[in-house]
Amino acid sequence: MTKYWKKLGQLYVPKNSGQHPQLISHSANPLPVHMIGDVYRIFFSGRDNQNRSSVGAVDVDIVQRKVITEYHTPFFEHGPVGSFYSDGVSIGCCYEANGVHYILFMGWQNPPGEHWRGDIGRLILTSELSLKLEDEKPFMSIDSIDTISLSYPWVQTRPSGGFDMWYGSTLKWDAGNGEMLHVIHHAISDDGNNWYRSGLAVPYELGLVQAFSRPTVVINECGDYEMWFSFRSGSGQSYRIGYARSVDGINWILDLKNAGIDISPSGWDSEMIEYPFVFDHNGSRYMLYNGNGYGKTGFGLAVLEGSS
Repeated sequence: MTKYWKKLGQLYVPKNSGQHPQLISHSANPLPVHMIGDVYRIFFSGRDNQNRSSVGAVDVDIVQRKVITEYHTPFFEHGPVGSFYSDGVSIGCCYEANGVHYILFMGWQNPPGEHWRGDIGRLILTSELSLKLEDEKPFMSIDSIDTISLSYPWVQTRPSGGFDMWYGSTLKWDAGNGEMLHVIHHAISDDGNNWYRSGLAVPYELGLVQAFSRPTVVINECGDYEMWFSFRSGSGQSYRIGYARSVDGINWILDLKNAGIDISPSGWDSEMIEYPFVFDHNGSRYMLYNGNGYGKTGFGLAVLEGSS
């Protein structure tokens, strides 16, 4: 049985007029939070006219594939000059620890005359599904393992207790072929608050898959771990969605041919496909993802199906 993602089309395309100044374009990194029935609040990263990202949202019925409510003001804005999220907020995942729901994000800094960099911050998701920053300091920043820059975290509760995190870490801004070497690292936690970083999780290959972005992880019916992520090869190709698998969530095998999804022959996702988010609803497995322009053309939905 071969699994593949059946594309269901665009769910949301940002308007170019009438929006809040912080949300005039893009809806990248879609993150669904279940509300009621088939309706999810889908948070995303929109941009202002200086390409700084803030968090917007729409409520969507994913079965009818219909936008129920579009919110015209940000749920959380990028920070002031000097903050770790001064130049953007790219959301990663949502998880619960000790009865509190959190959303982790990548905070961007782009200081004049220097290379951009990222840190990981944490938002509190309230019972009303609003967002508030937990701390003005990064939740995770660079250290002796992650020495340059961090990105897009994903947290998964372990069946045996505790938490796993997979997140992006820059090893080199240029790996010798004009492309960054940005890999997926792993960390573990007993309480979801304090993390032990264990280093490289998913193997990379220069010229094939070397610039990873936004991992999304599920545990399948056999208890094995599956990961989808976006990546660039270093050969000049734009983002694609890749796949890796693991029996324990720690040791991963690259399996790009079984990603089950690629660019379309034409249309909104014909040039690139990226920033996947995989989730289950009513017995089906869905993927939210972005297409051309790093989310400028909105986000779409696919459902996992099998064929013999």
